Amino acid sequence: MAGGWAKDGAVQEQIDASVEDAVKLARSRLSEGESLLRCEVCDGKIPEPRRQAMPGVRLCIACQSQQEKTQIIESGINRRGSKDSQLR
Repeated sequence: MAGGWAKDGAVQEQIDASVEDAVKLARSRLSEGESLLRCEVCDGKIPEPRRQAMPGVRLCIACQSQQEKTQIIESGINRRGSKDSQLR
């Protein structure tokens, strides 16, 4: 049941769109091409199982973990449309 001017299923459409955006973002961050033997950052060896599991891998596990900690995930779209966000 939708309230106000929203049509039925509007909330689910917002959820689906948010999930789709997150999937697109994750796919865009995947590496492509041939995996490196040595890490681009620290020049440490990248283990063979990692290179086989992650085609196009460019960083060792430690450097990849550090990079992921510093990344900020932000969609930039306010799909909720709350009154507070509309007033700003």
